[in-house]
Amino acid sequence: MNPARLRALATPLRAGVRAQLRAAAPRAVRTLVAPTTPASASVSEAHVVEEAVADVPGFKVSSKGGKIAGRPIYLDMQATTPMDPRVLDKMMPLFTEQYGNPHSRTHAYGWEAEEYVEEARENVAKLIGAGAKDIVFTSGATESNNMIIKGIANFHKSKKRHIITTQTEHKCVLDSCRFLSTQGFEITYLPVSQTGLISLDELKAALRPDTSLVSIMAVNNEIGVIQPLAEISQLLKAYAKEQGVTKPLFHTDAAQAVGKIAIDVEAMGIDALSISGHKIYGPKGVGAAYVRRRPRVRLEPLIHGGGQERGLRSGTVPAPIVAGLGEAARIATVEREADHAHVSKLSERLINGITSQVEHVVRNGDVNGYPGCVNLSFAYVEGESLLMALKDVALSSGSACTSASLEPSYVLRALGAADDMAHSSLRFGIGRFTTEAEIDMVIDRIVKVVTKLRDMSPLWEMVQEGIDISKIEWSGH
Repeated sequence: MNPARLRALATPLRAGVRAQLRAAAPRAVRTLVAPTTPASASVSEAHVVEEAVADVPGFKVSSKGGKIAGRPIYLDMQATTPMDPRVLDKMMPLFTEQYGNPHSRTHAYGWEAEEYVEEARENVAKLIGAGAKDIVFTSGATESNNMIIKGIANFHKSKKRHIITTQTEHKCVLDSCRFLSTQGFEITYLPVSQTGLISLDELKAALRPDTSLVSIMAVNNEIGVIQPLAEISQLLKAYAKEQGVTKPLFHTDAAQAVGKIAIDVEAMGIDALSISGHKIYGPKGVGAAYVRRRPRVRLEPLIHGGGQERGLRSGTVPAPIVAGLGEAARIATVEREADHAHVSKLSERLINGITSQVEHVVRNGDVNGYPGCVNLSFAYVEGESLLMALKDVALSSGSACTSASLEPSYVLRALGAADDMAHSSLRFGIGRFTTEAEIDMVIDRIVKVVTKLRDMSPLWEMVQEGIDISKIEWSGH
């Protein structure tokens, strides 16, 4: 198709998409917010609801039967985040007008695409305090974690075959380590405290002269605990100096951390780091790996081909979504502190609103963790029933990557939580575009649903009568 004709068709389409997004959400994509009500709601009830939610974007009361149309309130920001409209604005020209291959060096289409890619590289680097040449684009944090962990292990395997990680890492880290254990590597899985923090003393005790890598998540995706990255790095340097050995390399999965808490790879002494685009209001299918160049972190690549990305990740760099990741990183650099203040305020409102009205609620993790990840367990409530009753709120009972399993969260079990409490946990993910009205509506729903489910529970009735059910000896059949 003629490029001029393509541009003519694309321009109104792009303008229309932008207009819809902005009209729906003056600050951002708040159209994801739209809870539903029972189909039996009357017209008069609908008028009351319409007035109550008039200031909440995304609500629409139908004139037919007084039903509220829309989608659930979205509080699952650890699973994914809505794309910031400014990110879409950045990406659109690369889909329709400037669609060149960024590795084509012989014409303007390739040059302009390469400019977008390099601008994105600079923005991602700035977000974590790195140099642009240290950034390698990947398909996401899962690939970055696999590339770094397996790549470092395989490069150093002739002399070092020991790796240290924690019991509460993301599944892609744990499974990468389990795979390496089948290849003759020894893996140490550090336990965590009841708050989810590792013990630096236990880490020091686990270090060996043949330890090639220590991989510890920055912010946990289920409980929001923040690990002491700078202290871990200092411990590794001190150990290497004391033992007269090469320092183990330090990697952190920062998918849930970048753009949310301050990360500076130089100040924190991080050698390698993983990033995911869709966790920071960017597109899905793109991420980045920080791989230090000076002193150089050496690793064997997983993907071979044209030698793109310093030879560490061959394949054509997808310029549109890489540009989106870069723009998301730029916005996060500018707005991180404001986002954190906004999320902290809403987090406190949520926790206080629920715990002031519902008893026997346990907060899982460290109270000083990332406030946008709130994990609560509701005693005497069956977890699946709780989620089923909350269809008008998009929540998770654990990691989206392991939610198909009916087993209790391995993260909560590592904290020492009993199976029943792990089963009754909910993770509330609060983000940039969450509103106070949404939080208030979720509080109301949680209080009503938990109260209703407990009223149906014989265990709750026994607790109300003062019976200590932990001392009951249940007979088997």
